[in-house]
Amino acid sequence: MSEIPTDLRYTSEHLWVRAQEGDPVVVRVGITDYAQDQLGDVIAVSLPAVGTVVGAGETCADIESTKSVSDIDAPVPGTGVATNSALEQTPETINTSPYGEGWLFEISLAPESSSAALGRLLDADGYSRLLGS
Repeated sequence: MSEIPTDLRYTSEHLWVRAQEGDPVVVRVGITDYAQDQLGDVIAVSLPAVGTVVGAGETCADIESTKSVSDIDAPVPGTGVATNSALEQTPETINTSPYGEGWLFEISLAPESSSAALGRLLDADGYSRLLGS
């Protein structure tokens, strides 16, 4: 059974989102334990450049594994403010620490849309139901 931390929000595309306090709200994004398990061994990542403006659902990154290359769509709209550059050298960290050191990027949300954007995401119970557990 996949680990599903209760303090995160989730997408049906198997991403997690952790909101950080502040103004504007910044969210950290990664793939779930379930997703990394389905991908297999991660061998490369391509992350969005800092400053990239993304809309919710727009492809902004990809993860290459021994099985496939998977597009990563932004879970919320905003501007990229950070990427996990350590993944360039050690992409396998996504497999060993998907909710910790394996995070992908951070997005700064527009203040007027932050609660609505986060409200559209699944909580841990909703994500668990999505997985059928």
